[in-house]
Amino acid sequence: MKKILFLSYYWPPSGGAGVQRALKFMKYFREFKIDPTLITVDEKVASYPLRDDSLLDDVDKDLKVIKTKSFEPLSWYKRLNKKKEIPYAGFVNINKDKPFQKLSRFIRGNLFIPDARVGWVKYATKAAINALKDDPEVIITTSPPHSSQLAGLKLKKKTGLPWIADLRDPWTDIFYYKDFYHLPFAKRKDANYEREVLENADRIIVTSQATKELYLTKTDKIKADKISVIPNGYDEADFDMPTSFPDKEFVITYSGTIADLYDIDAFLKSLKVLKDEFTDVPIKLRFVGKVSEGIKQKIKENDLLENCEFTGYVSHKEAVAYLLRSSILLIVIPKIENNEGIVPGKIFEYLAAKRPVVCIGPENCNVGEFITECESGSTFDYGNNNVETYLREQILKWKENPSLQIENDKHLKYSRRMLTGKLAQIINEIS
Repeated sequence: MKKILFLSYYWPPSGGAGVQRALKFMKYFREFKIDPTLITVDEKVASYPLRDDSLLDDVDKDLKVIKTKSFEPLSWYKRLNKKKEIPYAGFVNINKDKPFQKLSRFIRGNLFIPDARVGWVKYATKAAINALKDDPEVIITTSPPHSSQLAGLKLKKKTGLPWIADLRDPWTDIFYYKDFYHLPFAKRKDANYEREVLENADRIIVTSQATKELYLTKTDKIKADKISVIPNGYDEADFDMPTSFPDKEFVITYSGTIADLYDIDAFLKSLKVLKDEFTDVPIKLRFVGKVSEGIKQKIKENDLLENCEFTGYVSHKEAVAYLLRSSILLIVIPKIENNEGIVPGKIFEYLAAKRPVVCIGPENCNVGEFITECESGSTFDYGNNNVETYLREQILKWKENPSLQIENDKHLKYSRRMLTGKLAQIINEIS
């Protein structure tokens, strides 16, 4: 067994999408003769936007987990904030127009670089150094939060051990970056951190081809073969539950957070037309997760409020169950610059659910490529009214047979087990 250290801020009972990648790598590493030790923050001091205790059931009982202290400025934010909640990345779940929120984002952007979890770096680094007594051969850091990569950078310089930086999202090009009002010095400092990580890591892992191409523009000191694409995926075990196609109503499910940047205007207008056209078909639009007030207002303007179900945040297990009780699934890419490479991890769970997927986003987006590759739906640009035609076709099929199941198995290559095998191969290459 090859020993490694794996640093991840997010770990159960943290909820949300960010925890899934590390959790599933840990679950399957041993099948590939990799013996990991995980270093994370103690949940008693962590600032998690979401909590999902059910994920604790998925933790390998034999996994060695080292939990550390941390300095968490977001805990102070929570105390001062009237809603008493931890913001999501980019504060996308927070009203951005209020003076307190603007000040909070300014402080975050200029005092806490690269992010508000930077107070974990020294504790994570110390814990990793103490764990060197077990003779790990490779260090892996995963982000966001990108401050985790600063711990990897410190460890690389101190130990010389091979280091893999797993960058799940863009860094200084993330779509909400401009919302933090960075002063010039802060931008320079953050860009320097980003470049230093890219240049010093032995290998870089990203989740999409577009993100790889983006990082290659940051420095001329790295070659393309230094960056490997390992997308997020789905865990077959998560889908070991009853599945059913609703026959009393046509159910469209969106899973995850949806904010004002997610342009679904044309989709909602099309749905309104179809609602009026198919008076004999009850249509339900189900949102599993947090929905912004702006999106709810657009739903109301299209007279679709009575057709909507808002479940709020649920456990990952419950979210998968909702996918498996749907007619078709909806995914939306935020309408911002350079959004082609945004690949929400849920797309692979959508594909595994074997329901037709409607993607609203740029026509050349990576998500659309996955959908096309797996022959599992269609992608429509934000203002493309052809989504109405596609939805009409699906409703007519549903009236003939409520089961709209995708019959191929082209999604199997994106199982978490297979993707962990790819990471294990990289570990073996550099050690």
